Amino acid sequence: MGRLDGKIAWVTGAGSGIGAATARLFAREGAIVAVNDLNEAGGKQVVDEIRKAGGRADFILGSVTDKETIQQVVERLASQYGRLDILVNNAGVLRDAMMAKMTEEQWDTVINTHLKGSWLCAKAALEVMKDQGSGVITNTSSTSARGNIGQVNYSTAKAGIWGLTKTLALEYGRYGIRVNAVAPGFIATPMTEQIPDQLKERAIAAIPLRKIGQPEDVANLHLFLASDEAAYITGQIIYVDGGVKI
Repeated sequence: MGRLDGKIAWVTGAGSGIGAATARLFAREGAIVAVNDLNEAGGKQVVDEIRKAGGRADFILGSVTDKETIQQVVERLASQYGRLDILVNNAGVLRDAMMAKMTEEQWDTVINTHLKGSWLCAKAALEVMKDQGSGVITNTSSTSARGNIGQVNYSTAKAGIWGLTKTLALEYGRYGIRVNAVAPGFIATPMTEQIPDQLKERAIAAIPLRKIGQPEDVANLHLFLASDEAAYITGQIIYVDGGVKI
């Protein structure tokens, strides 16, 4: 028996990296997963992998910054399954630059995807969850929320996720809804593959466990927080960073 048997889960940015690992793990634990991404090839591949392993999943193409797409996702899930139990806000992009060189487009793209996108998805999901009297949202923040050179847009967005998480936990706890966030450190994903080897080595040297994390390390925490095992945990920001922020 899986920890998410019969649950309906919506995972954004699920076409690769942490989102893909989370979607696959949720499906293995019995959830029916809506794999949402702008990367159609990647998203469909994840769905195929889930189905071949005996799980249930559907691919939904669309951006978390598009309000109409988000509403369609929620309406589709509510219509098809009658409920929405879990939302994993994971979609993200990088547009790194030092403050003096950062463009408005770079700022807006990152803020809109990470922060506004999480807000839009949560807002839509919470309407269904409130009516059914239960639900779980896990947001994806980052250790960069505490500041990181060359990432003023990303750090600001991820810090905003903290405030979003804690406020929603306060507002919706009375309706049986839990809201938490995971804060990954250096994780091996397509986004971090572009980092020069020299910087990777420097980053690993600063990690007490002396290794880069894997997407599955973060997915395991998303699973725990989404499961009944975390029934009394809400409003928390939990690091998955190999000990960097001890």
